[in-house]
Amino acid sequence: MSEHLLTALVDWSRAQFALTAIYHWIFVPLTLGLSFIVAYMHTMYFRTGKEEWKESSKFWMKLFGVNFAIGVATGIILEFEFGTNWSNYSWFVGDIFGAPLAIEGIFAFFLESTFVAVMFFGWNRVNKKFHMISTWLTAFGTNLSAVWILVANAWMQSPQGMAFNPDTARNEMVNFADVVFSEAAVNKFMHTITEAYLLAAFFVIGVSAWYLLKNRHTKFAKRSVLVASVFGFLASIMVAVTGDGSAYNVAKTQPMKLAAMEGLYQGTEGASLVLMGIAKDGEDAVGIKMPGMLAFLATRDFNGFVPGINDLMDGNMEQGIVSYDERMANGKIAIQALRDYKDAMANGDIALAEQHKVVLDEHFGDFGYGYFEDKAELVPPVGITFYAFHIMVALGFYFILITLIIAFLAYKDKFGKNKLLLRLSILNIFLAYLASELGWVVAEVGRQPWAIQDVLPVHVATSHLTAGTVQTTFFLFAAIFTALLIAELGIMFRLIKKGPNLNQEEE
Repeated sequence: MSEHLLTALVDWSRAQFALTAIYHWIFVPLTLGLSFIVAYMHTMYFRTGKEEWKESSKFWMKLFGVNFAIGVATGIILEFEFGTNWSNYSWFVGDIFGAPLAIEGIFAFFLESTFVAVMFFGWNRVNKKFHMISTWLTAFGTNLSAVWILVANAWMQSPQGMAFNPDTARNEMVNFADVVFSEAAVNKFMHTITEAYLLAAFFVIGVSAWYLLKNRHTKFAKRSVLVASVFGFLASIMVAVTGDGSAYNVAKTQPMKLAAMEGLYQGTEGASLVLMGIAKDGEDAVGIKMPGMLAFLATRDFNGFVPGINDLMDGNMEQGIVSYDERMANGKIAIQALRDYKDAMANGDIALAEQHKVVLDEHFGDFGYGYFEDKAELVPPVGITFYAFHIMVALGFYFILITLIIAFLAYKDKFGKNKLLLRLSILNIFLAYLASELGWVVAEVGRQPWAIQDVLPVHVATSHLTAGTVQTTFFLFAAIFTALLIAELGIMFRLIKKGPNLNQEEE
């Protein structure tokens, strides 16, 4: 395949996967967070027996159900794309990557799909305690699904617990615990899941704010806002804490991503954190900076050294950083050693094969670099990563402040008196979705050009398809996903407009 055709295939394969992932993530975070809000309200109904709690849980449960169904549909397509568009990837690491996805399908999805039926149709059909428990089990099952998917993604960012088998040219899992409980996996799960809780809280607050603006279902709305704002404030704090942990892990395992996030080209001791700024091509970002803070976030030392893009590309002997030129050379040695090993084994020369295997093992850490000819290809899009990261962080701090204010006003029963704040609460739904999607932009764009960090480049991971085939399915999926989104929004808007089934006194 010519270089032009390969580039087109890779670009369209990436675009299709990004399209599916973005649409899928529109539905997932609301499902994850709303499930626990519903479970809490259902528990309050079980404990108090008050009908307002029952109708509150039933109303938010309906919105959860619509979102859940469409999220499942897009998620299934996303997993199938690993086999259709990324078959080389699936072959190379399928033994590892497939395990958490299989567990998600067998256990987590089974749990949530079983008890979601009881949750929706169990009213007056099963006893109240079992019905309430089924709601919690649905919430745990939904979030358990996220565990395994995020573990798989974290392994792509920081691969470990594996060994390369030169006989099959595949990576094989050697330690399941290292895959599941790696620092990257724990941080990825905690940061993503709490971000989903925050988004769901803003959704509940925003819908409730709309009712208060319309002077409808005011008691229901105020009750929902109080629950969601407390839930959201706690989630926003956890998002910040886990975000710090994620950044620290990125500094250790993906230093190029961190450099792109901060627009840092020249590494330095006591590196400053950009609070507000402008990314510049080939130069450090300019703007308002906090001295020493980036160094602390990356090394837990205000005077620590943070490598920049140039340090990683050209090397820094003083800091023990090997240049990308050297890593590319090592990677080519590893690739050639694998070829020589296969040839020796085919000729029955076991002793020679073992010699080549020793060379392969010594250089396998740079295996993926051998597929590049120009080290500039190893730098991710700095501008996109920089702005996505800083907008996301700015929104994160805003979310902490606004949820605290809303929780305080809701507790004092003053939330519904400020129309500007009510309108802002509706806008916050869209800001939460923006921050959520930007988080994935940072995670995925920032690690380009790797499908698996340092091991497998994206352009090697694709299937043997034509760019036209992928292009056709891209537009097909775009039409289908857009239709699903429009349908979901239409159903949810009708449900919201109708509102909960409350008697006049409770409205």
